[in-house]
Amino acid sequence: MVILKKIKASTLMETLVATVLIVIIFMLASMILNNLFSNTIKNDTRAIEAHLSELQYFQVHEKLELPYHETFKDWNISIDKFSEHDQQLIEFEAIHTKTNKTITIVHEEAK
Repeated sequence: MVILKKIKASTLMETLVATVLIVIIFMLASMILNNLFSNTIKNDTRAIEAHLSELQYFQVHEKLELPYHETFKDWNISIDKFSEHDQQLIEFEAIHTKTNKTITIVHEEAK
């Protein structure tokens, strides 16, 4: 007859504690990743910057009448001409309607 050796095993309480710790760590990691992804999406301004570059191109090639106002996605865009220190400057401003984030580009008017 074969004598079986007794194998040490963990108790039910140790198993439950380990499971709870793993679940808590998983929840924290998922909350951190969710926060990172939502901030990345919220702060993404590539589309509006590309559109402002396109409007700058149109303005340089005299395809826009100033002052100019437009709504692009959730952004209100305005282009105005003003004078400062004997220079003609053009201000491109985009304001996000939900977050009030502002992107402003000022450059000198081409002569």
